[in-house]
Amino acid sequence: MEEKLLTRHFDLKNLYKIEVYLKEVGYQAVKRALKEMKPEEILEEVKNANLRGRGGAGFPAGVKWGFVPQDVDKPKYLCVNADEGEPGTFKDRYIMSHNPHLMIEGIIITCFCVGIHTAFIYIRGEYEAIALRLEQAISEAYKKGFLGKNILETGFDLDVFVHRGAGAYICGEETGLLESLEGKRGHPRLKPPFPASIGLFQCPTVINNVETISNIPQIILNGAEWFLKKGLPKDGGTRIFGVSGVVKNPGIYELPLGTNLKDIIFKYAGGMKEGKKLKAVFPGGMSAPILKADEINIKMDFDSLVEAESMLGSAAIIVIDEETSMLDVLKVVTRFYSHESCGQCTPCRIGNSWINKIIKRIAAGGGKRGDIDNIIRLASNMMGKTLCPLGDAAAMPILSITKKFRKEIESYTAN
Repeated sequence: MEEKLLTRHFDLKNLYKIEVYLKEVGYQAVKRALKEMKPEEILEEVKNANLRGRGGAGFPAGVKWGFVPQDVDKPKYLCVNADEGEPGTFKDRYIMSHNPHLMIEGIIITCFCVGIHTAFIYIRGEYEAIALRLEQAISEAYKKGFLGKNILETGFDLDVFVHRGAGAYICGEETGLLESLEGKRGHPRLKPPFPASIGLFQCPTVINNVETISNIPQIILNGAEWFLKKGLPKDGGTRIFGVSGVVKNPGIYELPLGTNLKDIIFKYAGGMKEGKKLKAVFPGGMSAPILKADEINIKMDFDSLVEAESMLGSAAIIVIDEETSMLDVLKVVTRFYSHESCGQCTPCRIGNSWINKIIKRIAAGGGKRGDIDNIIRLASNMMGKTLCPLGDAAAMPILSITKKFRKEIESYTAN
């Protein structure tokens, strides 16, 4: 059944206003963290909670915070990744629009733990209304004394800023985000060094996703053991699954990690629309390798999906029916990644461009023998050969679609 932790108050009218949020244990976690806990105690609690990043990679948040050096004479920064450019993903939008103060509370606790005094929320440019709501919520938090100088008379100072991106998918990659935030083109950086040691303005930086940061207050209020019980031993808590496509009830569903994908589609999302039959599913956004209809009896957690040669990613479930041509799906995938490649790495720039051209030619009736093998060769040459994961993010769905639905794609090519 649904386990509402982050979304439990979403149906409250005007929850985005601080007066309403304060009535529902709002900022109680901040008070506890700043007045009753030491930074090292907060860090240990987050580590023990096994909170893994909700942006896609699934790296443990507490471990990431622990990498930030405390003995350097430089300012430290927090960057909240609210770019949410993964096709099919819309969970962070719901958090920021319905309950922005939950994320702000998580930001305050994170910054206090790591010793950060400046935080940035990097939000995608298309989220105009949500950016305005965030700015209003931040203003309210300043007026109530939760941001600014000497927060709650503890001596801790913190400023939070909203930075709007310009609509580039590549800026969802953490170092591309940093470059953009510095006013440069969103070209990913070579790693190492990692942002924890050399990040924004060459200073130590923590980068976490909106959903990740929003989980922090409940961990502080209820404890790591409580949070672990809501999920799995290696993956604490819940996930917000965004379900879209040909289902009766598309939307977001907050469920324990490990919930079966088949149940999410047919129980929570109401199953397929009338007269439709399931053909395939992207389990974690469009960059996740696709699953066929007979492969969806699987737990939705990081490790289970890796074993199935896919990934949880952003937990965006895209449902495809049998009437949909997989060539049309490939057209959408290749057009997107060809357009969004920043062009810095040759395999990604050239590979995506050529694959897109081949797919467009096939769709126009000009398919040739050997096209599928060429697509597979080009996509394989992108895997693991680029500075950032965009090359892999493009190659994985392309390879999975062409291999699992090869006969269908080949039916559009010449014999």
